[in-house]
Amino acid sequence: MHIQNKTRSTTLAQSASLARNFFERTHGLLGKKELFPGEALVIPQCPAIHMFFMRFPIDVVFVDKAYKVVGLVKSIKPFQLSRIFLKAYFAIELKAGTIDATGTKIGDLLNLE
Repeated sequence: MHIQNKTRSTTLAQSASLARNFFERTHGLLGKKELFPGEALVIPQCPAIHMFFMRFPIDVVFVDKAYKVVGLVKSIKPFQLSRIFLKAYFAIELKAGTIDATGTKIGDLLNLE
């Protein structure tokens, strides 16, 4: 899957995976040593994330059902919890620094294809 910020004409990820089932959702990025630029994990029905047992920090973009950015968490570290974004439907986990590099802001519209 490709994720683009339509508002800013920037690309958040060229290679995004969708967590489709319970195992993929709960496993997430556990076991990975790093997330490469252009990679992402999209988790549906996810208004918050945890970083228990993770090995590296990540950026997280929270998006509603209309693909509007409703929350941003920059460089969340291992063993931390994000806040809950009640309007969020998707959580998009990205390499730390992606939010700043793409200029992504609250209210931006994304395209996931």
